[in-house]
Parts: sequence; structure tokens; C-alpha cells
Amino acid sequence: MDVAAAELCQQFLQAIKVERRLSAHTLKAYQRDLRQIELFCDDLGLTQWSSIKSEHVRLFLSRRHQAGLGSKSVQRELSACRSFFNYLIKMECLPDNPANGIKAPKAVKNLPHVLDIDQVTVLMTANTKGPLEKRDLAMWELLYSSGLRVSELAAVNLRDIDLRAATIHIVHGKGGKARQLPVGGKALKAIRGWLSVRIELVKIGEVALFIGQRGQRLTTRSIQLRLERWRKRQGLQGHLSPHMLRHSFASHMLESSQDLRAVQEWLGHSNISTTQVYTHLDFQHLASVYDQAHPRAKQQKKP
Repeated sequence: MDVAAAELCQQFLQAIKVERRLSAHTLKAYQRDLRQIELFCDDLGLTQWSSIKSEHVRLFLSRRHQAGLGSKSVQRELSACRSFFNYLIKMECLPDNPANGIKAPKAVKNLPHVLDIDQVTVLMTANTKGPLEKRDLAMWELLYSSGLRVSELAAVNLRDIDLRAATIHIVHGKGGKARQLPVGGKALKAIRGWLSVRIELVKIGEVALFIGQRGQRLTTRSIQLRLERWRKRQGLQGHLSPHMLRHSFASHMLESSQDLRAVQEWLGHSNISTTQVYTHLDFQHLASVYDQAHPRAKQQKKP
């Protein structure tokens, strides 16, 4: 692309940063996606955005998919292109949107893996030795108690948690959305245990609830590694991530309450369709119970 075309990309990124108040992470994703369509245009010798047609967009998506890009990523790149082209129409650089009416390959919906209640009990039943283990137990209890994302857990400050009211304030959830969540008794007990020894590690002025050995806020990667280490210590099989504790929270709450809207609010989902994946998990559980319990559920063996 020529300099003017490349400059339009930068103008678009600046515009959506201001108008949509996007996070730095989301903005970088847009930048990466637009860079791919730029490279594609360079490969075809297209120097102006006005030269791009619907067949070019289809070819772009086809090549990206053939290169091994997953369906969700292809869908995301198509969405970025569509938004950018709409911006170009507004700027009177395009007469219409060449990405309209084009569909990306459908993503296969994989159900999230969850722990059953017995596995959660095994994970949380531990004799903690020293500040770091007390901190770890408090993190796992809070993740499962309130259904936090790992990024939200890492971002929690001391002032965000109210032990008397048994609530936690998530200031910057996904999409910049704040929410207030309840904290369960087991999690409160574990957090109090951690706070009693946090002073041994903390650096002066550090406001993060969860800190590392050097007294500073934990990164999401550090939390992931600590959980995997804890899993091995507790003898649980298979990989375990913080997000699986969030999935487990959602599945267990839905199974008990049958209140999809409440679970949506707890998780901070903008769209209830995102939360509905847990209804499939709940149905799988019910179907399994049915198969085991109903006297006429099992197929009779052939003589």
C-alpha cells in the first residue's frame, strides 16, 4: 500500500481508540489484523483501498484459512476489515463495503472443560505453609468463588475487596466494564489468612492484593504457572488453568440456580449467548444422571 493508504489505517486506529474506548490489547489486535490485509494487498500489487473488491476479501480470507489460521481468528480479521472499510466509506474513500455479505468459516464450538465439585474440593483442601502458599490458596478460592478472569484477579487492589460486606469490586473487567460480586465464606477465610502474612512480602506503596516474592503485583502468567504447580502438588490429573476455575464456577452456579441471567451478570458477559454455553454443560450433566438413574434409559442388550 502507498503512504496515504497506510496513513488511513493509523487514522482509523486512533478513531476507534477514542470513540470505542478500546483497551490497548484490543487495539493491538486490530492493528495486527489490518496489517495482514495490508500485506495481502501488497502481494497483489494493490496500492489504494479503493482498488479492493469483494473477490479480494474472499481470497484474503481463503489464504488466511489455508495458512492454518483458526476459524475464530479468520472471523476476527473479517470483522476488523469490515469496520475499517466502514470507516473509509465515512471518510469518502470507498463507495461501499467490499466485506459486506462475506462469511468467514464457522468456528467449531468446543465446550469448556470444568472441574467437578470433588475435584474442586481436592484442589482447595491443602495445608498451607508460608506466605506464598497462603496467597495461592486465597487466589484459587477467589477465582472459584466469584468467577473472575485471571486478568481481573491480577488487577485486584486491596481497596477493591470488602471483607465485612463479603464483596469484591471489579474495576476494569473485559471491555472496561465494572461489576460488584459476592465473595464466599471459604474465599474470605483464605484471603484473611493471606492478608495476615502479606506484610512479610509487600514493598512500600504496593496496592495489589496479590503480590509475588519480590513484593510486587503478580502477572497473569505467574498466576497460571502457580496454579499448574499447585495442581501437581494436589495430585489432580490433566492441565488446569485459571479460566477452568471460572468455567467451573459458572457451570456449578447454573446447575444449582438455573438462573442464566444471574450467571451472565456474575461473569460480566455482554451477550447472554456467551453464557449459554454453560446450559450445554448443564444438559450434559443431566443427561448423564438420567442415563444412570432412569430404569428405562439404557438400551436392552440383544439376546
